[in-house]
Amino acid sequence: MIEISRIDHVGLRVTDLDEATTRWSEQFGLRLAGREEHVARLACDDEPCALELLAGAAGGFDHVAYELAAGCGLEQARAHLEQFGAQVTDDGEGGIETHDADGNSIRLIGHRQPPSLLVPHARPAANPAPGHPRKLGHVNFLTGNLTEQVRFYTDALGMHLTDWLGDGGVWFHVNTDHHVMALIDKGAPHLHHLAFDVIDIGQMRAALDHLGRHGRWLGWGPTRHGVGGNIASYVRIVEEECFVELYCDMEQLQAGHRPRRWPDDRFSSNTWGPLPPRSYFRFDQAAIESERESLEMLGIPLGEESR
Repeated sequence: MIEISRIDHVGLRVTDLDEATTRWSEQFGLRLAGREEHVARLACDDEPCALELLAGAAGGFDHVAYELAAGCGLEQARAHLEQFGAQVTDDGEGGIETHDADGNSIRLIGHRQPPSLLVPHARPAANPAPGHPRKLGHVNFLTGNLTEQVRFYTDALGMHLTDWLGDGGVWFHVNTDHHVMALIDKGAPHLHHLAFDVIDIGQMRAALDHLGRHGRWLGWGPTRHGVGGNIASYVRIVEEECFVELYCDMEQLQAGHRPRRWPDDRFSSNTWGPLPPRSYFRFDQAAIESERESLEMLGIPLGEESR
């Protein structure tokens, strides 16, 4: 068996490590937790790492790492993955690495005792910046291989199904949070977003004001999701071809939760109002320009995707 306790960090490739480290720190309130020649590790507060930036020729997704539960060791996880049929290698940092059905790199690290068992607001501060996110909460991937991806994340990684959105979206949990990972069937694989938890909509407002002053904009939001229940805002990150979701109020699951199948409609996606624009699921230049200038709202349709 295999058991994951939480998401540890997301790894992104960046074209300029110094620039990206400063940008993510200043714009999202993350602290520098460690720096090597080709790697920078950023954290929300006192966790070891929430975002790993790796110097590369092109910006984009590199990997996502999960921490194993206390009763599940790395060798046990390796044996389970190999029995599933997955290839497993050492990740070079004391953990193991495999790949999901879309070829996305998944790293597993051993369980680590947290620095304090006190609730976060009662711990000594590790991050001097006020208003930083509380934690990295989840990731969301686009896929064109939904059936095999669901099989991998449930059978190979031991995640639990939370909810379906029609037949084209699925959410997974490993603890009481509604989801730690989600998949949306859009015909091709891509990291869609990584998500930072904030305390409430007031902190979200302050963060969005700050990001707006840095030239960032929302691809969608603020919304109130039906699936998951969270209030969410999606900030476009052009440099690394993804979104950052800032969220609060996520549904906390009760013991014995059974997966639900939500209708694929507006209410399931946003109880407050509109569905996202067409650009929300795209990362090409035409989509970025349409979103930046709000062309869809001006009646200018977004053409077919061109990468």
